[in-house]
Amino acid sequence: MGNFLKWIGAGLGFSLGGPIGSILGYAVGSFISGFTKEDVERAKQFKSSGVNTQSGDFEISLLILAALVIKADGKANEAELVYVRNHFKRMYGEARANNAFKLFKGVIKNNQISTRQVCLQIRQNITHASRLQLIHFLFGIAKADGFVSNNEVEVIKTISGYLGVNTYDFESIKAMFYDSSDSSYRILGIEKTATDLEVKKAYRKMAKKYHPDKLQHLGEQLKKGAEEKFKEVQKAYDNIQKERGL
Repeated sequence: MGNFLKWIGAGLGFSLGGPIGSILGYAVGSFISGFTKEDVERAKQFKSSGVNTQSGDFEISLLILAALVIKADGKANEAELVYVRNHFKRMYGEARANNAFKLFKGVIKNNQISTRQVCLQIRQNITHASRLQLIHFLFGIAKADGFVSNNEVEVIKTISGYLGVNTYDFESIKAMFYDSSDSSYRILGIEKTATDLEVKKAYRKMAKKYHPDKLQHLGEQLKKGAEEKFKEVQKAYDNIQKERGL
């Protein structure tokens, strides 16, 4: 029990209070055998365990928002659950991924989550670059079963708005998960009618916005996720260059 409490304490970060703190308390107290509200209070004692607080903030935010997307279709899809588990395993290793997934399953069963309140708390405590990374991850979950449903898109769009991510950036990230003739242009945030100079400017702007260095504060594990977005921007630019013979 001690190791699990230590993980919670290290990962709670900003979320010991507010709507997210309540959600985590519910998950731990109701769905993880042997834990009580007092255990959550005890977890606060472990916040000095050495885990980067910014990383913990992102991790807890990711768990809560992932639960909202997975429930968008009315049920938890197994492929999506596996995607979340594997993603955490790649980022944090087997032991921490197991702890995260225990908590995650409890969060999924909570039907009292206020999307707006949760997102506003996240918005106040993590950077814009981190919020863009959250949206990218949520689309990855939605696509895990091979298809992004309209319900999932609407849930992610709502989350995006509450997180302060504008439509321009939302559509850019969304396009990374669709294979269509104009996806490359949408990723760069431009129309097919854009001039070659406008294409080049758009690429530079997006490459700067999605550069992995913007997530250095989250640690090396999460920079890998940022690299995926960065590669999609580079790929989009390459595709347009080939199409135009540049």
